[in-house]
Amino acid sequence: MELTVVGGGLAGLTAAIAGAEKGAHVTLFEAHPTLGGRARSTSAPYVANEGPHVLYSDSAPFAWLAKRGLLPPLRRISPRALAGSRVRYRGRLGAPPAGLLSAAARRGLRAPHDVDFATWAADRFGAGTAGAVANMMGVAVFDHDPGRLSAEFVWDRFLRVAAPRWPSPRYPVGGWSALVEHMAARARERGVRIETGTRVDTLPDTPVVVATSLAAARALLGDDSLTWEGGHSLLVDVGLRRGRDPFLVLDADQCGFLERQSLVDPTLAPAGASVVQAQMPVRPGESRAAVTERLEELLDDALPEWRDRLTWRRDQVARDRTGAIDLPGRTWRDRPAVDRGDGVYLAGDSVAAPGLLSEVSVTSAVAAVDAALSGGRVPVR
Repeated sequence: MELTVVGGGLAGLTAAIAGAEKGAHVTLFEAHPTLGGRARSTSAPYVANEGPHVLYSDSAPFAWLAKRGLLPPLRRISPRALAGSRVRYRGRLGAPPAGLLSAAARRGLRAPHDVDFATWAADRFGAGTAGAVANMMGVAVFDHDPGRLSAEFVWDRFLRVAAPRWPSPRYPVGGWSALVEHMAARARERGVRIETGTRVDTLPDTPVVVATSLAAARALLGDDSLTWEGGHSLLVDVGLRRGRDPFLVLDADQCGFLERQSLVDPTLAPAGASVVQAQMPVRPGESRAAVTERLEELLDDALPEWRDRLTWRRDQVARDRTGAIDLPGRTWRDRPAVDRGDGVYLAGDSVAAPGLLSEVSVTSAVAAVDAALSGGRVPVR
């Protein structure tokens, strides 16, 4: 069977490999000159991803990739680095407050999807802790007010991020472009024909997996129903002369976040330097100057004299490029369905599939291929 994949990001590459694995003749089209989508990284000497990226090794998508040898060399956080992490809470930088630790210990607690997180959590932990937990989840939802989102959506992500076991995050050595290059090489080995710099303006012959943003899929398919709410954040990457900087800072005041990724993978920066990735969600109607000022205040608090040590910087705004967010009364099952009918399938991080951030892309891509090549509907669980 012939299978066409539109889009060469993580979802598209997963779909191409899954299709070839099942014996299909796969052609993948990518409009950009290079593969990767939001998994692209900058070129050396400072290697930064398109916003904070990490793989969680306790997930089914990770297991799917690992089983097939699709992962490049990975590194994980050392206990010492993790111990040096900080939380900004009520204007001060320090260890996680007791309320956050108490909430994280409630592993068996389940949250409803039809109530906002702020209301649900305040009844259980108090308004102060509820607000801190919600804001700390800016790292996982890229939203200015996670408390307004579905309680289930926010709580499930908090439990993943605050898991007490040996930390599950894994970092591809050389940045996420290394993951893309590894997957692309395996796809070609399996016979996938990859055409970059090729924009698809009309729907190809089916079956086809459309592994693009919802906006691009909406234009290609002429389907105005392909919408969902996403995050809106300022992303700032800085290269610094090395100093005594923490590995991780979670912002329980304003939903910000920063991570010194070169502490885990020194290949991301030149000798004697560091790469720090930071983000701050944009408030409704907020100017670029105002959100930049708020993010730089977080850098001021977390990284002593960072301005004097600055050697490189990149700023960008990400709107609807950081995965789906679920409002009260909605779950991932309500997002645009993978199976669009008539041999057309969607994959990406904003469609109807479970998981955290990039996990949605892998899960939906595998489900799309299963359905496309079986000629039937395959449910996503």
